[in-house]
Amino acid sequence: MAAKSGKVPVGLELYSVRTELAKDLMGTVRKVAGMGYECVEFYAPYLKWDAARAKEVRKLLDELGVKCYSTHNSASAFDPANLDHAIELNKILGGKYIVMASPGRIEGGLDEWKKVAEKLTKAHEKMKAAGLRAGYHNHQREFRPVEGKRPIEVIAANTPKDVMLQLDVGTCLEAGSDPVAWIRANPGRIKDIHCKDWSSKAGKGYKVLFGEGDAPWKEIFQAAESVGGVEYYLIEQEGSDYPPFETVKRCLANFKKIHG
Repeated sequence: MAAKSGKVPVGLELYSVRTELAKDLMGTVRKVAGMGYECVEFYAPYLKWDAARAKEVRKLLDELGVKCYSTHNSASAFDPANLDHAIELNKILGGKYIVMASPGRIEGGLDEWKKVAEKLTKAHEKMKAAGLRAGYHNHQREFRPVEGKRPIEVIAANTPKDVMLQLDVGTCLEAGSDPVAWIRANPGRIKDIHCKDWSSKAGKGYKVLFGEGDAPWKEIFQAAESVGGVEYYLIEQEGSDYPPFETVKRCLANFKKIHG
């Protein structure tokens, strides 16, 4: 069931402040929380933590009143050798979704994408037994047709309906696809949206702040909250004309103006 408008928490994909995070993880999370971000998403390096480190991070999150609903992972986290550890860490962090951020190298056609879906599905079955769910995060290539079909459609059609489709808006736009149409085509599966903007203006690309690119955010929010099933939003930024902390602060301010 979709959250009511205005009640969906907004967080930060911590890749947006990756340099600062690598220097001082705890201090960075504190600073992000102080800006008003309600949740965070840790990305691939977190998988190197042990359980004790994850518990330290969870303690901090609880102190700050910040949630970690999902983590952003390389395909290797879904390998049998690593999956138990990923599940352990995500349960400690209080997460709901372990998201595959990239399938790795894909050299073949749609059959290769079906193998990605199979890997997701197998991992998802094990995650469900632990109270978690799998997710898949798109980039540009998933929205570019292969053999007449977009790979993201193959992922959606060949995974269980409770596998989350984490929509990266910016890469969807750059690939020439319509994020609103995608949300409406997959009701209940867009549990999270990476709120990353993109501009078609020369030299801009992903360097624009949230709300200053081509994305039709009001239409995206309406679709996400009426049919998409969105549970939380995550601002993601690959860089801008401002330092990282200033960038994500400005993005959050723009989000609040647009979303309300």
